[in-house]
Amino acid sequence: MTTGTLHAQTDTAPQDEADKGAEIVVIGSQIRGAATTGALPVSVVGEQQIEAVAAVSGADLFRSIPQLGGVTFNEQVLGGGNANAARGDVSTVSLRGLGQGNTLLLINGRRTVLHPTSQAISGVIDSGVPTFGYNANTIPVGNIARVEVLRDGAAALYGSDAVAGVVNNVLNSDFDGAKFDAQYGGAEGTNLREFTINGLIGRDFSEGRGNITLFAGYAQKSKLYLSDQDYTANVDRRGYVTGTPFAGVSAFNGTSTSTPWGTFRALSPAANGTFLNRTITSNGTAFTNSSSQFHIQPNGNAGCRIASGTPGTCYDDGNGATEMATVDSNLRFNSPATFGDLTTQPSVKRINLFANAHFDLNDALTVYGEAGFYRGKTEAIIGAPGSLANIPITVAANAYWNPLGPVGSPNRLPGLDPAVVPTTGLPVQITSLNYVDVGSRTVEVTNYQYRFLGGLKGNIGNWDWDTAGLYTWATAADTQENFSNTLLQAAINRTTPDAYNPFNGGCVDAPSIGDCTPNSAATIDSFRIKATRKTRTSLALWDFKVSNAHLLGLWADNSIGVAAGVEYRRETYHDDRSPYQGGIRGVDTTYTDAVTGIFYGSDLGGASPSPDVRGKRNVKSAYAELAIPIFSPDMEIPFFRSLDFQIAGRYEDYSDVGSVAKPKIAGSWELLQGLRLRGSWSQGFRAPNLEVINTSTLDRVNTGIDYVLCEADLRAGRIANFSQCNRSISVLRRSGGNPNLKPEESQSWSFGAVFSPQLGAGWGKVTFTVDRWKIKQKNVVGLLDYQNGLNLDYLRRVQGGTNPNVVRRDPTADDAALVAGTGLAPVGELLYVVANFENLLPVTVQGIDFNLDYMLPTAAIGTFSFNVNASRLISYYVDAPAGVTAVIDGRSAGLVNAGVPIQGGGDVVGRDGQPRWRIAATLDWTLGPVKIGAFTQFVDSVYENAVRDGATNPWIVKGQTTVNLYAQYTFKNGGPLNDTSIQVGARNIFDKDPPLASTGYLSNLYQPQARYWYTSIKKSF
Repeated sequence: MTTGTLHAQTDTAPQDEADKGAEIVVIGSQIRGAATTGALPVSVVGEQQIEAVAAVSGADLFRSIPQLGGVTFNEQVLGGGNANAARGDVSTVSLRGLGQGNTLLLINGRRTVLHPTSQAISGVIDSGVPTFGYNANTIPVGNIARVEVLRDGAAALYGSDAVAGVVNNVLNSDFDGAKFDAQYGGAEGTNLREFTINGLIGRDFSEGRGNITLFAGYAQKSKLYLSDQDYTANVDRRGYVTGTPFAGVSAFNGTSTSTPWGTFRALSPAANGTFLNRTITSNGTAFTNSSSQFHIQPNGNAGCRIASGTPGTCYDDGNGATEMATVDSNLRFNSPATFGDLTTQPSVKRINLFANAHFDLNDALTVYGEAGFYRGKTEAIIGAPGSLANIPITVAANAYWNPLGPVGSPNRLPGLDPAVVPTTGLPVQITSLNYVDVGSRTVEVTNYQYRFLGGLKGNIGNWDWDTAGLYTWATAADTQENFSNTLLQAAINRTTPDAYNPFNGGCVDAPSIGDCTPNSAATIDSFRIKATRKTRTSLALWDFKVSNAHLLGLWADNSIGVAAGVEYRRETYHDDRSPYQGGIRGVDTTYTDAVTGIFYGSDLGGASPSPDVRGKRNVKSAYAELAIPIFSPDMEIPFFRSLDFQIAGRYEDYSDVGSVAKPKIAGSWELLQGLRLRGSWSQGFRAPNLEVINTSTLDRVNTGIDYVLCEADLRAGRIANFSQCNRSISVLRRSGGNPNLKPEESQSWSFGAVFSPQLGAGWGKVTFTVDRWKIKQKNVVGLLDYQNGLNLDYLRRVQGGTNPNVVRRDPTADDAALVAGTGLAPVGELLYVVANFENLLPVTVQGIDFNLDYMLPTAAIGTFSFNVNASRLISYYVDAPAGVTAVIDGRSAGLVNAGVPIQGGGDVVGRDGQPRWRIAATLDWTLGPVKIGAFTQFVDSVYENAVRDGATNPWIVKGQTTVNLYAQYTFKNGGPLNDTSIQVGARNIFDKDPPLASTGYLSNLYQPQARYWYTSIKKSF
């Protein structure tokens, strides 16, 4: 780590007078006291910006830094009903938008542990791949002295995960005194309220030879409900685009085909799970199609065949989920409009404790240590559960509510042909049903993180040395209310009236909302369960490093500096699934269909089987660094006021994926006083994470669009264009771990300039920096995502073939009828899409950063400080895999419709979570005890690639500028209020909603937060 004055190493404004001359360690070099200055682009976020943002969590703070890109791994997008999500108090960082695993997070210059639960996100890269990130919410914001953001590839110095850069959180570690602060705030018109209190106490002892600093922080946040904002309270958002070219575009209809209006299919009497595939009639009227499919609906819907046992409802033939794309669209389920208690953000209770201590044993030897503790507990409310198509529930032939039950059953339909439906009845499979009467459910997540570090450092002559041992680990326990497939089937298959009735439908007068004929609470309670998933990650680290800023003397008192070190890491990961979800026969609580005898594994409602995963690796590494000053100001050489170079290299050996060695070179050339050029070139790497290497079969269910059916609808005239296609389906993606994955490798460069002219007395100080950068990453671990697999299947089918990785049932007569006259072959029901992890093609990202700092101290009107930090993406090019390239070529050739969005290929700047511009600015004014500050942030517009109108134009999510304001008064009267500050402020002072997206808003770029008022008090002793 470089030692020097902060303003000489960073792009930020000068520090307070109290900090001048202090020895401050700044990220970017491992050589203590090196003469090189400013070779690397480093941004520092200090107390000024933290105050302006009013950050309560790491998520609040890091969102305010333009270079940190979209946050796709956060509490807003991970809540949901998905047992496989990384839910809870979690938010990550992603420099340059390169994905969560490409930014290394440090605490006081050393690594921290990864958050223990992975997340398969949808993005430009990492899409569909279980990805780990560092949890920013474990960082005690109230204890941060500053955040250093190294905007440069740093794997040569810091190892894996530093491809896009490093974020180092420097905590208060040598504090003498005490200070306390408390803050309370809330968002207008919502239930969101936050309270935080922090205390920092430090004391020097033994005549200043030692210090111990203790921090304690507590934060509490109430739930933010979907009902608190209009754009999240109703998932049918078509009203927002009325009168625009996007009127009627199905993407704005977020209602679900998983509804209380169930779809069913009769099985053969052989009880082996085969479908009957015959038309069933009641008194001569067909109420199923030839595939023996039927669904329930209100009498007011067209197509009623036979009255059902629930007043106001009837049975219709066909697949209800399919018909909800057209004639039965009013049956699609609106969960937020049904349950008013669903949460956008969970409630949070967070505790952060941190301790730093050091003691000088003598003038050349210091012992030091750190201890940290974090606990975050969240509670979220999610919607009602539903069954998965790949884990169906079969209604027994003699179940009480079965309309195809045995002769004498009170609910057997009249006039059933015994040649088709025997007197003993037929079993019926539930192919789609949301158990709305179960109600909304609670998800509780408790995260812990621990950190213990002890070390020795000292010097021998000109050599500084430092060695430490670190052990840190994190755990998460995710407990959700759900149902057991086994117990649910038992409740459905009772032969008495207390059986669960899946054939009762929803609300006749409001089909998309609620369930007006719920089953009894006692019946529902009989299959309720609580399922807990436990995950754990750990990091054990030992390092030894030496540095000498004056290894070899050169001319004009210049010296070559050197640093070298070795490091050993042991990383572990353990995902202990709920026994209801593990799916291992004889080990877990598994589900076998009691009627068909088919083993499905997972007994957890709505969750595919997920076996436990264990992984570990050992990493041995060594690095070396040289700092070479060629010229210095004392030499008085024209246009070479200074010229410095940094050369570094690192070797890492992994026990599971082999070894890598990567170099780095950087330079700084000061032409004149106040004008410096700088540049760097480096190579980097990221090891595949422990889950993608060690997991077995990984099944995940997502929602996709079967575009071949859209093509059939278009050719048959059922829709006018692809924007009206509503063929969303449940997609089971089947993947598996790949122990042969290679490390991802990267190459990056940057060059820029620092301009800090002398303004003369009374004009203050200004610094302007600009840095152009580029990162190319190859062997990116990914997969041909399920939607791309479906798109390729669409292309192959219009060409007369199929994509073998898209596995379907044999087509039925109704499937054939759907494509009749279109020239397309019948398309069977989707079973699953195979998408294995693999090393994919390169990703190249490039952009430019700007930073302007200006400080003007005056005696008469106070001190002004102004900072602007901007980041512009120039291009973000993703080389498309072969399957995606085929679809792109097919679209260009007119083989597939132009309305099919292409995911995973080409330049994606301005698409989804990749805005071209992100800008943040801070302004404050101080005069005596008064301080007034403002913070503004701009996020550029993006387009939603998957949301297009009839002319294939994408939906533009507009850009947004938000403003925060605060005012502070500090008492300086020598009385009991001395050094007490009171602050009042507001975030989003102009009360701007996030720009409209088809999902309401883009949660990776924005927060659903109205004008937020807060007040805080600080006291120092």
